[in-house]
Amino acid sequence: MVVRIAMVAGEASSDLLASHLIRALKRHLPDAEFFGIGGPKMQAEGFKAWWPAEKLSVHGYVDALKNYRELSGIRRSLLNRLLADRPAAFIGVDAPDFSLWLERRLKDKGIPAIHFVSPSIWAWRRGRLKGIARSVSHMLCLFPFEPELYRTAGVPVSYVGHPLADVFPLKPDQAGAREMLQITGDGPVFAFLPGSRQSELRNLADTYIATAAILHERHPDARFLVPLATRETRMLFEDALRRHAHVDLPIRILFGHATDAMIAADVVLVASGTATLEAALLKRPMVITYKIGKWSYRLMRRMAYLPWVGLPNVLANREVVPEVLQDAATPQALADALDGWLTDKARAAELVEVFTDMHLQLRQNTADKAAAAILPYLRGHA
Repeated sequence: MVVRIAMVAGEASSDLLASHLIRALKRHLPDAEFFGIGGPKMQAEGFKAWWPAEKLSVHGYVDALKNYRELSGIRRSLLNRLLADRPAAFIGVDAPDFSLWLERRLKDKGIPAIHFVSPSIWAWRRGRLKGIARSVSHMLCLFPFEPELYRTAGVPVSYVGHPLADVFPLKPDQAGAREMLQITGDGPVFAFLPGSRQSELRNLADTYIATAAILHERHPDARFLVPLATRETRMLFEDALRRHAHVDLPIRILFGHATDAMIAADVVLVASGTATLEAALLKRPMVITYKIGKWSYRLMRRMAYLPWVGLPNVLANREVVPEVLQDAATPQALADALDGWLTDKARAAELVEVFTDMHLQLRQNTADKAAAAILPYLRGHA
């Protein structure tokens, strides 16, 4: 009997996570079929995308409201298809606002609903725990402090670690990355990561370029690497560069190669999100920044439980890297914070030790652990 597994993933990071899980499950169930909403990495593993992952890639409350009607229609259509032709299980990979609604209804109909990547209840919206408990058959957590929250709420839970910790080396090869990117000379190298969403580029591109201009004045031999994931985000950054055409900056836009850029860099400027964890696992000093719509920001700050937004600080339970956010994120403030890492070598060396301990804690062979937690729900279908 062919095991049929429905999945939803809505971000580039979720697409990667889900692709690793599909591969791990296929080692146990080589004939399994995977379908639903997913991205190119999942499709490369044989996933059938009924809708593309980017349909779910919205940014903040305001953006979600603008797209509510379309997203609601997709979700209802997907539910009807799954109830008409029942899968052995449903796996929602992140995208909690979309997937938990589905999971509750599928679980109520007797279809196991597994959620991979805990919503950030440890940071905000902790009141959602009761709703999550009603929605999921099993929660798979990436971070070690999360499972206890779910056990307290009576939710079956497994800590599986973070897949990036399995993939990234404990000691990245900076010299090799610079050789691959053809970076020579002794001047400082900055990696600027403004995000993967178009809305992030609209909010951050001009600030990043103005920050580079200040740093270039201080360090005339500095180089700036800007990896961008899509043609659309590249166009938005190039538009911003044209608005600053009066300033001649050594900015090099890369199509992809975010990991290589961070390894090659002395310091990273990064939008809050998974990229902050990537920078930590690559042992890079960083400054975290973010700008969103003012109403979304007010709502998020009002509902926040923790004083940090960046995963390195959350995992360390203290501020190990600066967070310069929203109105405070001026080019001057960002340049000063980035410069601080160049001048304080002892602080940068201490950070490497912190990040190495973090890496070891998160290295758990995630895909295999997640697959092992899911397989019991597929018994009787194999």
